[in-house]
Parts: sequence; C-alpha cells; structure tokens
Amino acid sequence: MRHRHVWRLHRLGGHFPAGSPQGRKSIHKIQHVGRRRGMKALVWEAPREMRIREQDVPRPGPGETLIKVDYAGICGSELSGYLGHNALRVPPLVMGHEFAGTVAEVGSKISDSEPALSTGDAVTVNPLYCTGESELQARGLDQLCPTRQLVGAHVPGAYAEFVTVPTRTVHPLPAGMSTRVGALTEPVGCGVRIGELAGNVRDATCLIVGMGPIGLLALQVLLRSGAKDVVVADLDAERLAMGERYGGIPIDPAESDPVEEVLSRTDGIGAVASVDAVGTGHTRTQCVAGTMTTGTVILSGLHEETSEIPAADIIRREITLRGSFSYSPANFREALVLLDREEISLEPWIVEAPLADGGKWFDRLIDAPGDVSKVLLVPESQ
Repeated sequence: MRHRHVWRLHRLGGHFPAGSPQGRKSIHKIQHVGRRRGMKALVWEAPREMRIREQDVPRPGPGETLIKVDYAGICGSELSGYLGHNALRVPPLVMGHEFAGTVAEVGSKISDSEPALSTGDAVTVNPLYCTGESELQARGLDQLCPTRQLVGAHVPGAYAEFVTVPTRTVHPLPAGMSTRVGALTEPVGCGVRIGELAGNVRDATCLIVGMGPIGLLALQVLLRSGAKDVVVADLDAERLAMGERYGGIPIDPAESDPVEEVLSRTDGIGAVASVDAVGTGHTRTQCVAGTMTTGTVILSGLHEETSEIPAADIIRREITLRGSFSYSPANFREALVLLDREEISLEPWIVEAPLADGGKWFDRLIDAPGDVSKVLLVPESQ
C-alpha cells in the first residue's frame, strides 16, 4: 500500500494512551479543565462569516462525556452550510463533526452499554446518533433514523476547545493510534458505506466522478474490495493527480469523456458500479451513462438538491440507483479498523490549521481546494 511510511509517521502525532509518559502529561493538562470556565470556539454567524468567540466550557450531564478536541476536520457538507445553502445548519452555530481528542470528564453512567472511559483516553466520536428507537435503528441504520441528531448541526460541534457528546457515541482509539488519525474515522466511514452499497466489484471496472475526500476514500475502498480498474474524473488537476496516486485511472472531463473511457475499457459494457461524489445533474447523468445494464449507480454528492436524471435509460437498462448517506454504526467501526491497519488514508495531503483560521480554509476549499485532501482544525490549546 502506497504512502505507508508517511502514514506511520503521522500515527506518532496527537495524544497517546494514558499509561505512557506522553499520556500522563496529557492527563495533567486535562485535570485543569475543572478550573476553566471559558474556551474559544469558532462560530459560524452568517454566510461566509466565522469568528472566534469566547464561550463557557460545557459540562457533561448524565450519560455525557466532555472531550478535549485535538483535531476537527472540515466536511464538504459544512461547506454548503457555511454558504447558507444547508437548511440543517442555522447560525449562530459551532460546526464540526469529524473529530478526535481526549476524555476530559465523564458524566454519571445511565446505561450498561456505555463504554468504560477514563480521563486522558484518546477517543473519536460517531457524531450521528438516535434519540429514540425506530425500526431503522433496529436494523443498524442509525444514520437513517427519523430521530437522528448530528453533532455540529443539531447540537454544538467540535470547532471548539471542548465539546460534550453522549457517552455511548464515544469510541476509544486502538492502542498506538494518534488522535490525528482518529479524526479521519467519520469520513472514512462514508467511504466504507459506499463500498458496501456498491456490492461485488471484484475484477470489475468502476467509475467515480469527483475526487474530493469522499471520492478519494471510496476509490481506496473499491480497490481494496478487488476492483480491477477504477476510472476517476475531476476538473481540478491537482485533485485528479491525488486520485491517480491512489490507483485511479485519471480522466479530465474537460479533455476526455469519462464515460467513453469506461466503455472502451469494458468492450462497451460499462462499469459495474459508478459513484457520483459531486452531486450535479451533469455528473449524475454521467454516472448513469457509464454504468452497465443491471449495474449500480451510487449518489453521495449533494451539490444540487434536485436535478434532472435520465429515468428512461435507468428503467430500460434496469440500473439500480442508490443513495449513500453517511454510514451505519458498523461502517464507522470498520473505518476505525481500516485506519488502525493503515489500509486507508488521506495522506500526504492533509493540512493542519489553527482553529482561528477556519474561515479562511472554508473559503479556500470552496473557491480553489487544490491538492488538499482534508483540513484538520487545531484548537489553540493543542
């Protein structure tokens, strides 16, 4: 697997297990939380407006845990929220749902199913959780539950020094994994979900349109699942080069037709599975056109909430059209395993930036992302 040596270096960043000298140092710092009343948080206040504000340090109630945030990633869904295009997010709001850190304080236990946590433990959090029981939750599809809540949307998120979350959503990191790596668990879970929905791709050709973080992760998952070829398309040359380094066959849609590339590689049959990681009418149509009869098209991009789609072609060729929304709890757990095994990553294009520069990086990712696979915001206390 390429970049393995780079990934290993980054496992040495962030916080360490509580028993190590580094871990004991972290615990010493965290023990001062009880004396702190204020913290800095990055608050989204209006479209394209984010500012650092002083807020009270939240206190965990029963069944809650206070996390000292080490790293919080910027998600594509938050970019649309930052622009004011996402009804889920209403200002003023502290966003941030891709994160990892260390346990600062644990509230009283309310369920035997809660993980055993200690101050100083390195953890990540599944930010999607249900507040009530449902048939979908019983099926392990918490992300589709009508009572689902998202940290950083329904409740304050991790663009802050501290955040409280339900204890049952906290996942201790495997021994030796840094919180820098652990912060990637949530987006990796999205890639795992796409791979699950794609089905059997062994020895087959696939197509992915869009080489943002989710496209890059889906690429790695499909290749790991045995795909023979994965054609990847993106108008951004630097992002396309990232996809090529991970094993994709790069096609610039401004110069060549990715659908024609797929058809030429499959004797006119098409891809067994196509993934639209952009979300426009044009990219959705491309994925349908590039998919084989009885194949699967997976829609994960949400750039446009509505668009035209070639329904007649889908019907006449019995193409399966699937939405892919986030990840299931099982997908999240698998993502953590893949990261621990160093079988998936977004290195070496991850950028760390001070939390105070968050607004600048939101603008950069919207206007000209370039060769950046993920931005991890770091609170000043790090």
